[in-house]
Amino acid sequence: MAVAGVEERLPALCRDCFAFAEAPASRRACALCGSLRLVRHAELGTLSIAHIDCDAFFASVEKRDRPELAARPVIVGGSRRGVVAAACYVARLSGVRSAMPMFRALALCPDAVVLAPNFSKYTAAARAIRARMLALTPRMQPLSIDEAVLDLADAEARHGAPAAVLLARFAQEVESGLGLTVSVGLAPNRLLAKLAAGRDKPRGFALIGAAEARAVLAPLPVRVLPGVGPVQERHLAARGITRLADLQALSPAQARALGREGPALVRRAEGEDFRQVVPDGETRSVSVETTLAVDLAEPAALERVLGKLSLKLAERLQAKTLAAGGVVLKLRTGDFATRTRHLRLAVPTGQAPLLLAAARTLLAREADGLTEFRLIGLGAEPLADAALADRGDLAGPVDAGISRGRAGR
Repeated sequence: MAVAGVEERLPALCRDCFAFAEAPASRRACALCGSLRLVRHAELGTLSIAHIDCDAFFASVEKRDRPELAARPVIVGGSRRGVVAAACYVARLSGVRSAMPMFRALALCPDAVVLAPNFSKYTAAARAIRARMLALTPRMQPLSIDEAVLDLADAEARHGAPAAVLLARFAQEVESGLGLTVSVGLAPNRLLAKLAAGRDKPRGFALIGAAEARAVLAPLPVRVLPGVGPVQERHLAARGITRLADLQALSPAQARALGREGPALVRRAEGEDFRQVVPDGETRSVSVETTLAVDLAEPAALERVLGKLSLKLAERLQAKTLAAGGVVLKLRTGDFATRTRHLRLAVPTGQAPLLLAAARTLLAREADGLTEFRLIGLGAEPLADAALADRGDLAGPVDAGISRGRAGR
């Protein structure tokens, strides 16, 4: 508590020279180097869960490698019939967003430079960033190619500096060494760290402490909570619950009335999150997909596309020494409605013909010759070790590999 007449002092970190010390709350610049990138927070020295999010990753890698595009709006994606994989911040000023149909993105930003994705290049950059994360702590869990969460509870013991200092150094090393930028969220748990990482992009460095969590969360929509999808969002809205403040206001009895997950939802709305950081997050699925040049309805034409996808999927599984325990078919109609169907296999497989056979079974239930599809995808889920694949049984080798009656949405 501040004493009357005495200015409050808060822990402060300079993101440029990494000076870390208490400073008057009113100070706006670093006393050592004069930088205005000063972070002040009462819990700065104790927070240890970090969410790292690369800024417009695919587009940033392209701009790094093509400096002449630095000031141009850049969109990474497929043809005009495809979707946006990434958009730089210049393009986002025009309203372009990831997963937006390309024709709509180009209508919003007609002068954008559109580049085809180069995933080998993005993977190499991601690996270089992850190597720097692992230098901070082995307790690092990748969430996607450009996102990860770190548990830096042992930062002081391991490196002799608080997590905040290590993360500021990390961000500067990525920028100076790799030519890319990241945004950092630091908090007492994963939920708050992810929210913090998105507060000040790009080149962000934001903190949410335990003491302020409830107030920070209150005005946010319920969909920011892990596990709240469109269906549950509509279910809550029907009860007049649209903001986290609405969940926070519920009594225990009212929380239970929401269903089995009701009390847990309320706890998350209060800022609780007991999920642990799990190093080396396990791959749960492998998939391939393609946006068609023209909408297709004819089953035979769709099967030909599936044949090519099954070969690509088999190659990806082989590269990861994995096999498919089930096959997932993804179809997107001409009006952008997505259908997902799943079939469990009797025996895991990595063979393209068996993947295709399962996919055909699923396709036969959806391709009626009338419905037109603009995208088709094929995935393997669940996964199995390649050593367990295509073993057959005592009667002979596997020749179909499909377990009947296990299709689902």
